[in-house]
Amino acid sequence: MLVTGKEILMHADKNGYAVGAFNVVNMEMTQAIVAAAEEEKAPVIIQTTEGALKYAGIEYLAAMIKLAAKKASVPVALHLDHGTSFKTAMNCIRNGWTSVMIDGSHFPFEENVAVTKQVVDAAHSCGVSVEAELGRLGGIEDNISVSEKDALFTDPQEAHDFVEQTGVDSLAIAIGTAHGKYKGVPKLDLDRLKTIKNDLKMPIVLHGASGVAYDDITKAIGLGVNKINIDTDLRVAYTDKVREILGNDPDVFDLRKICGPARDNVKAAVIEKLRLFGASGKA
Repeated sequence: MLVTGKEILMHADKNGYAVGAFNVVNMEMTQAIVAAAEEEKAPVIIQTTEGALKYAGIEYLAAMIKLAAKKASVPVALHLDHGTSFKTAMNCIRNGWTSVMIDGSHFPFEENVAVTKQVVDAAHSCGVSVEAELGRLGGIEDNISVSEKDALFTDPQEAHDFVEQTGVDSLAIAIGTAHGKYKGVPKLDLDRLKTIKNDLKMPIVLHGASGVAYDDITKAIGLGVNKINIDTDLRVAYTDKVREILGNDPDVFDLRKICGPARDNVKAAVIEKLRLFGASGKA
């Protein structure tokens, strides 16, 4: 069933678990995520980036994911991940997305507030939930100084003011994760997370979670993270299986024998995450 992101995240917030938010670019990944969620009886968020929209086409992705959600026995939200403009967010809403993210984190605070509130006002009038980001994710190195860290990480007082001024439904914060593959071991600022969650009392989102130690993930969920984005781990699961198949039989050309096992590998990776996040059995 297709539902809003807010509906899923409020349940997660109330019941102390995190929803897996998984990025897709093709049919096999979509099928794998929904199959895993159904097997685990877990709510799930399927995400598309602007890059995915450009690659597959917004109408193709909309038709595919909405069909998967309609047939699913568990709650599914269709979410725009890291939307960079009002135009993109509105285009997704027009095509059936039930949740959008507007990422103005690269702007100064006042400009981030302005663009976020513009999206919130329009999306809420359509019954669509909105995620925003405050703080900047990137390649966080171990030798970063305290002053540099504070400039990149989410400031608790700014988070309070941002939510109050924009009315967003969920907030992605920067506490030490980064997008893509990590060069080192990420160190999460869990005290910062605790402070922000205790003040806002709303769903908190963790981006860049692929590669973060499972113990840290569990601690973050215990402190109030309710949505965890996973992209890189699924890409790796898919491509690792493709490489294995082609390495074992370089003459194989039947895509079903290549993409099918890759889909199964992604499903297994999603199931592992759902269990880690405490989402299994929560649908």
